[in-house]
Amino acid sequence: MNIKGQLQCKETALITGAASGIGYQLACIFASENYNLVLVDRNEIKLLEIAIDFKEKFNILVKTIVKDLSIHTSPNEIFTELQQDNIQVDVLVNNAGFGTYGFFNETSLNHELEMLQVNLVCLTHLTKLFLKNMVKQGRGKILNVASAAAFQPGPLMAVYFATKAYVLSFSEAIANELEGTGVTVTVLCPGSTVSAFHERTGMADSKLLKGQKMMDAQTVALMGYDALMRGQTIVIPGLLNQILAKSVRFFPRKMVTKIVRSMQENN
Repeated sequence: MNIKGQLQCKETALITGAASGIGYQLACIFASENYNLVLVDRNEIKLLEIAIDFKEKFNILVKTIVKDLSIHTSPNEIFTELQQDNIQVDVLVNNAGFGTYGFFNETSLNHELEMLQVNLVCLTHLTKLFLKNMVKQGRGKILNVASAAAFQPGPLMAVYFATKAYVLSFSEAIANELEGTGVTVTVLCPGSTVSAFHERTGMADSKLLKGQKMMDAQTVALMGYDALMRGQTIVIPGLLNQILAKSVRFFPRKMVTKIVRSMQENN
């Protein structure tokens, strides 16, 4: 059987930010569940290593696409390449994202514009492109990775928290619009997770993280996958994260914002 034939006989999941962290763990789960994969990341070497490993271990097809999602043309380029290869995406996982730490008036504008592009614009763009065919086919699944940060303002990470609030609101809204179409949307809202995220943002020494036992990426990914398969709209891994996310609505927003500021500050 040729490559196109093999791709057509299994469902295909596209995962952005697939080279590490939650994205990589989601890729592992989909591979073990016999999905073909389209893995998107800017880390070409890591993507190639994963592709070789998965092909041997799971006997699936893995297509890698090396893209910097902070470049606005990337979503169209990904979509066009898959159309040319006759690859239908059955599951879209918008996982790619990053944060920045510090006072808004002191942080890098360019860095934050790139963050908006990756966390928010690219996610919306890819969803728009792949959703139309899912609705036409009468089936499909979308998993958007937000954060427990989505439920409140976040001083010292103002733009990051705001992007995740958008992802949560956007996902809930289109999940409602898609009822009865055969397409479901799930938004994953993890709390602090073991990864390189906190070192990259510069908040590894914050009160929020010091001494805290964080969830591992594999556990978070599995909970997201299970919720996606059930068609659940919102999943917040961890009982404490669920309590915190749901409790903020009972307190004045100004108080919640002050509490988050205190937790975000470095000692």
